[in-house]
Amino acid sequence: MSKKTKIAVWKFSSCDGCQLSLLDCENELLAIADAVDIAYFPEATSVVEEGPYDVSVVEGSVTTPHEASRIQEIRQQSTILITIGACATTGGIQALKNFKNVDDFISIVYAHPEYIESLETATPISDHVKVDFQLNGCPINKMQLVEVLCALLNNRHANISKESVCMDCKLKGNPCVMVAQGLPCLGPVTNAGCGALCPSFHRGCYGCFGPKEKANTKALSQKFKQLGLSNQELTRLYHHINANAPAFKEEGNKHAD
Repeated sequence: MSKKTKIAVWKFSSCDGCQLSLLDCENELLAIADAVDIAYFPEATSVVEEGPYDVSVVEGSVTTPHEASRIQEIRQQSTILITIGACATTGGIQALKNFKNVDDFISIVYAHPEYIESLETATPISDHVKVDFQLNGCPINKMQLVEVLCALLNNRHANISKESVCMDCKLKGNPCVMVAQGLPCLGPVTNAGCGALCPSFHRGCYGCFGPKEKANTKALSQKFKQLGLSNQELTRLYHHINANAPAFKEEGNKHAD
């Protein structure tokens, strides 16, 4: 490219884990250092360059009125907007408040709830502005992020797997934890990307990378019931890290008491 690609990294309501995944790239980022200009990234540097930006990378969900207006401003300054992580793509773990009265939580947690300004829901960035590409995960797979950035720099499509976690288990030679141990596992309906981390340690998948395309949650729930899970346990499985993702949200609601 004739000029450096100007990149900004933004934080909304989140734990910063996905931004740390970006910082963890280190050697991979050095390989593209000459092609990019990190114009805004408070997690890594105090240097601030004014927009507009070629690429904005956004972590976190929208949970306050200020964030709802701020994301509009960021979208206007950005040619391409990428969301990273479960919070930005589905609302994240904080979207659990979507199923309850948020005022109840505020009154319990904070000594002076009158100072807290919060929306009733936690929502993904795509509910508020156009998103050009999203990376799932809690946290994201850093190599997937590098692939997306390299694809942008070379004007090609990013090669991100659309398989389920089960495919990663097959590639690693993992015995199926549902078949071998009778453990509930969201792997069949969850996007690959984590390298089948939990099943590799003999635990069921928690769904960190969100529901895959055309996730057959109905069939999986039938299997869970065969394993002896109650409706409450089914709801808790689906209403977890990606509780607000439509496929998980709807299936969890079906079994809610």
